[in-house]
This record gives sequence, structure tokens and C-alpha cells, in this order.
Amino acid sequence: MTISKRKRFFALVAVLAVLAMVVTGCGSKSDEAADGGDTGTELVEVKIGVSSPFTGDVAALGLGIKNGATLAIQEANADPELAELGIKISGFYVDDAADPKTGVNAANQMVSDSKVVGVVAHLNSGVSIPTSAVYNQAGIVQISPASTNPALTQQGLANVFRVCTIDTVQGSFAGDFAYDELGVKKVAVIDDSTPYGEGLAAEFAKQFAARGGEVLATEKIQLKDQDFKALITKIQGMNPDMIYFGGMYTEAALISKQSKEAGMSIPVMGGDGLYTQQYIDIAGAANAEGDFATSVGLPLDLQPKGQDFKAAFEAAFPDQTIEAYDTYAYDATMVIVEAIKTVAAEMGADKVATPAGKQAIIDAVAAIKYAGVTGDVAFDANGDTTNKAITAYVVKGGAFVPYEQ
Repeated sequence: MTISKRKRFFALVAVLAVLAMVVTGCGSKSDEAADGGDTGTELVEVKIGVSSPFTGDVAALGLGIKNGATLAIQEANADPELAELGIKISGFYVDDAADPKTGVNAANQMVSDSKVVGVVAHLNSGVSIPTSAVYNQAGIVQISPASTNPALTQQGLANVFRVCTIDTVQGSFAGDFAYDELGVKKVAVIDDSTPYGEGLAAEFAKQFAARGGEVLATEKIQLKDQDFKALITKIQGMNPDMIYFGGMYTEAALISKQSKEAGMSIPVMGGDGLYTQQYIDIAGAANAEGDFATSVGLPLDLQPKGQDFKAAFEAAFPDQTIEAYDTYAYDATMVIVEAIKTVAAEMGADKVATPAGKQAIIDAVAAIKYAGVTGDVAFDANGDTTNKAITAYVVKGGAFVPYEQ
């Protein structure tokens, strides 16, 4: 797709090396006709754990992660290659409720199953960080499709990776975007007191101030707060050009709704935690109109294999909507699938779920070069993705659309 000089998506894309690995599907067990046919041999079952919030205030994003991972597992089992290696993959899904304590319990539940050889987890940085110790102790690879706080991969844990870029990239991008593209000069910053929200808001404020903007206030709320009228009244008296919110879509949408109802005709802006139709539905389309969100990666139709993913997703989940991290969860799952295939080929199917096999999976993920839906997937020495793409979106006509200059 060509972007004209007059209209261009405001997207930051890192230059990546060309990666050679082709996306492939995998085979499945002989007694499941829908899984790809009869191989005539008994397959070794291994499991990929998937954990994110399937219930609660941010379930839309968490269920999207589950859908993306599920689609990858289905496609892996539908291709004969995995069956030829003697492997069948199952998903092990556990709700983490976007809560650190529940997330640790979910992690322990997954690693207690000896067949689990890797996990796609979690949505929230505040859950991914404490659970990473559980996966590390169990010797199991963890790939997060959505946790962006830099601390996750700064712990020195060789089993921890993520396919999304980090808050320092997204927050800096947002600061530049607000000041340079939108002409915002004064901003009030709010965060939700979580590692994700605090980190993103701090990076935005730092970069916005470095560009010459004025940060009028830095305020905090708590998850599940609903009444922001007093805070909005305080901010209204400062006369900002914009409210920047570090956090998730439910609280952000209520801030947008209540600020507009209070007569503030300024936009709310936030990060990838806002990038869902649920934000608009909660705020009300009229209130959300003109609000902004940045999100990791490119718009779906500009992702290298976005159209193929969309067609497969709609066939598998005809009544559901593609959310911000679905393609990232798909790629994270497929990276683990590719590592499983590598280990099965080198060590044998019966060794994949052994401690040595699980360590070999970690090593294979660290070295992977994979052509994914979202782009080329590879990891640096910390386990961070080398893909630094960020896109800015604006609410227009009741939907988030890529911002065009």
C-alpha cells in the first residue's frame, strides 16, 4: 500500500533485517479429522499456555490474545509438518484477571502441567513481571504479546521475550506526536498506578517536556476508579490542551466521558491500552471523537500478512472483532511452534517436554528469525523485539482510524 505525500500514516517503523523463515502450519493427531488427517502414528502432545484477562474490565484485549493464540495453534495442527515430527500442540488457557496475584496463580497452574513447554503471557506488565520468575524457575519460555514496561526484560532472565515494543519507544513517540503533529503545548498527565501506566505516562511526559511542552500536572488514579469529577475539575482549572492517560481503556474512557460532560473540549490521548472499540463504546462516540491512541505495530492492513490473518480470523471467529494484540499473540505462538519443531527435529518428539527440551526451546526462540503477520520477528540480547513500529490513531466517526497528516 502506497502512502501519499499529502496523507501519510504517522507511524514509526524500525529498519529490520530481512528474515528468511516462512510461516508454516503444522500437522495434528490422526483421530481428529478436522486437525489434518490420519498419520497412522501416535503423536506426542505438548501444550502452549496462554494467559491474559478473559474476564473483567480489560477482557476485550485479553480475549483477543486468546483468539490470536488459538488461531495459531489450530493452523499449526492443520499442517502435516508437525505431525510428521510426531507432535500435536494443545492450548492451555488460564484467566489472569489482569491481577498480579491471580496471574502468579495462573502461571503456577500452567507450569505444573509437565506438557506445557512455553507460554504466551500476559497482557499487563504488572502481571508479566511477577509471573516471569515462575516461568524462569520452571525453565519454560515466556513470550508476552503486549506487556511494554521495560522492566520485564531487564531482569536478566534468559527465558523472557516479547513481540511488542516497549514504553520508552511508545511514550517518546507519543510525546513527539502530541507536540510536533498536534501542536499541543500544555498537557495534564494521569496514570493508573500500574507498571504499564506509570511507565508509559512518565516516558510521554519526559519527551513532551524535552520537545518544549509544558506538563501542568502529573496525577494518579487507581484501577477500577469510576468517578473522576474532582480530578477533572482540578485539571480544568489549569486549562490544558490535552489530557494524556497512561493506563487501560475502561478508566480512560470514563475520563474522556466525564471531562466532555464537564465542558472540556480537549482530547484525551493514551497508549495501546486505549486502542479498542470498547474505549469508544464506554466513553460514547460523541465524547471520544477526536481522542487519540498510539499502538504497537502497524495498522492491520499494513502488516505484512495482515489480510491473510484477517481472512483466517473471520473464518474462525465470525462473531468477534480483531483487537490490538491478536496478531502479536498469533506471532508469539507461532514462534514457540517453530521452536518446538526445531527441537523435535533435533532431539525427537519424546524429548520436547523434558527439561532439556524446554531449555532447547528457549535457545531456539532466542535465535529465531521468523516472518510473522506483524513483520519480521527477532529478539535482541534482552529478549525485546527488534520491530519498533508504532502507529498513531484518532477516533473519527465512532472508530479508531490511523491518523493522517
